[in-house]
Amino acid sequence: MSRSAALTGLSSVTLCALVGACSSDASSERPGIAVKATNNTCEVEQTSFDAGKITFNVKNDGSKVTEVYVYGASGAEFTKVISEVENIGPGTSRELTVTLDPGSYELACKPGQTGHGIRQAITVGGGATAGTSGSSSSDDAKYDREIELTTDGSSITGLSGAAKQGEKIEFKLENETDGTRTFELKDPDGKVATEFDVPAGKQGEAVVELADAGAWAVIIEGGAANIEKALTVG
Repeated sequence: MSRSAALTGLSSVTLCALVGACSSDASSERPGIAVKATNNTCEVEQTSFDAGKITFNVKNDGSKVTEVYVYGASGAEFTKVISEVENIGPGTSRELTVTLDPGSYELACKPGQTGHGIRQAITVGGGATAGTSGSSSSDDAKYDREIELTTDGSSITGLSGAAKQGEKIEFKLENETDGTRTFELKDPDGKVATEFDVPAGKQGEAVVELADAGAWAVIIEGGAANIEKALTVG
């Protein structure tokens, strides 16, 4: 039997062992980085990485539902959302996988799924090239920032300042009333850009690109009367 015929009859695993020419995807995978989240801490096993795909294994050891974000810099602030994983219940675990280019970032645990979060600085240096298929590159953020709103049935809090034309913003509404409320966002022409219902005591969110300059209307529907506030986009 010829050498070529003999090699043809070998399994791919055996052939790899003989000629040493095959690579293993498993061997190139980085181990997951443990993140321990509680009601008042956010412990990250490692805070310095090579560029490329990183998986954070998040365990919620607190008593509140939590979420974990990776933020990139926008000017002097870390507000650009690169990736996130939400609704991590007490005693449960979830993975957050993200592809990061070299630079500085912040990882935030958010007990209660609200607020600025408990933040840890992370640094990404040279190494593997970012852009792995199926992950979020730090050059292509999910959205630019969040606006967290709360309603008690008589007012809207959390809406201050203006926004920039073209920004992608996640609007989050915490409903502190005893009934379902509807969040509605209208563009300067009065067209509904997004709308979602939030049950009593719950939170809802939607991401909207503010494509047009002008006065946008933030409206909370339900209860005795609708509540409306303006958001200036320029």
